[in-house]
Amino acid sequence: MGRSRVNRHVRRFFSVSSLLFIVCLAAGVARAQSEVVVKIDDRVSGPTIPDDFAGLSFESSNLLADKNGNYLFSDSNKDLIQLFRTIGIKNLRVGGGTADGPEYRVPGPADIDQLFAFAKAADVRVIYTLRLLNGSIADDANIASYIEQHYASQLVCFQIGNEPDWHSFHTSEGHKRDPRIVETVSEVPGTAYPSFLTDWKDFANAINAGTPAAKYTGPDTGSNYPVPGTKDTDFEGKSWTEHFALDEKASGRLLFVAHHDYVGENGAGVSVPTAVESMLSKDWVTIRYPLLFEHVLEPVLKQGLSYRMTEANDYTGGVDGASNAFASALWALDYLHWHAEHRAMGINFHNKRWIYTDTIYLDPSGAFRFNPKAYAFKAFDIGSHGSPVRLSITNQNEVNLTAYAVRDKENLYVTVINKEYGPKARWAAVTIAAPEVSGHTAGMFLKSSNGDVTAKTGITFGEAPITMDSWNGKWTELDACKNGRTTVKVPAASAVVLKLALQ
Repeated sequence: MGRSRVNRHVRRFFSVSSLLFIVCLAAGVARAQSEVVVKIDDRVSGPTIPDDFAGLSFESSNLLADKNGNYLFSDSNKDLIQLFRTIGIKNLRVGGGTADGPEYRVPGPADIDQLFAFAKAADVRVIYTLRLLNGSIADDANIASYIEQHYASQLVCFQIGNEPDWHSFHTSEGHKRDPRIVETVSEVPGTAYPSFLTDWKDFANAINAGTPAAKYTGPDTGSNYPVPGTKDTDFEGKSWTEHFALDEKASGRLLFVAHHDYVGENGAGVSVPTAVESMLSKDWVTIRYPLLFEHVLEPVLKQGLSYRMTEANDYTGGVDGASNAFASALWALDYLHWHAEHRAMGINFHNKRWIYTDTIYLDPSGAFRFNPKAYAFKAFDIGSHGSPVRLSITNQNEVNLTAYAVRDKENLYVTVINKEYGPKARWAAVTIAAPEVSGHTAGMFLKSSNGDVTAKTGITFGEAPITMDSWNGKWTELDACKNGRTTVKVPAASAVVLKLALQ
């Protein structure tokens, strides 16, 4: 065969091979990147998101001095104060199981002074829990009076008791507890609700007799039934939270109801892959959240009240490698926005000394550190100024993605969370279609190194990490809106907060 003929065959082979390569590459890109359209309605769907929506919850025992006389919450704890401010924590709830635990001393005026000195320095508002279980009405009344007299401007409201719906809280056959809170049918926790309500009212009435301005939330229900795997503590087919709203709404002293939600339930024995898959799953958003909302929270809204999750987290106790990894940041950001869209007053992620779900913790040297969940606070703070706006998503390839919109007088903020991860994870080409926007568009991306959802370090938001005392994130200029549309590529295992100028 002549050299020219060989060359023609070689050229033809490489031409065909190149064409096949390009076709295959294009097919791969098509699989790796999917088009999504987020259409923004111009109607506001809810009230303005409160400034103190995003908060932390700590145990009441954290108000007590340690063996060396040092306080966790004190205006001298400069590192913790700066960390609260840097992350964007605006609400501090103190309560938890130790609020009612007999093994813990009830905080007194000296402890309370330290707490509110910290709150003033950190610029947070406080939800304060008074003891109910085997508690003293007179002592609670005195504490409430002291707080109202000295710190009313920093106080949101009081709670009385913590998770009173649990069987362990009640007196029943063979189980002696507070004799004022009794299961009329032993081992059926819901039947203790009437005696709980009577007891709660006795405490609240005594407090209001001396402190008429005192306001409350409650009942701080512990069960998130009917979510699968949860315990039924309902009374007559309704949650304690709904009953409490009905029973107290006319009193004028209930600001909102309080509920707890550990979405994945107990983290003991849950593997990292299972925890990550659950936290980033569609099922939590489409099944578990709506079940709790429709049974417990929506009925409260229909009564003209709102709700706050005064304790929330991914798993009770957490899962090392998931609850303290980048997956938790994506989950928490989604959870904050989901409840803001559903007219909540706020979320307090519980921070119990010191477990995997914590946002802030102490390392072995005694220095404060933070987990990736802190990035959810920062991203939510940037994208939540204003009121939620309705939107619809066209997502024909079913990318595991959520989106939320918030608007103020000047800007529309859209948060897009791409929860795809792993080798087959897809980027999303997200087109924002909003009739009232034009021109300038900017974004801040929340991402980890190589899209690793189990990463504990190497995380940035706005191209900058959060440090112990600062965050220097910046907006990235994106394609300007034309005819009310702009498109942004959102990598797998990442989120972006978009800022679009309103006309």
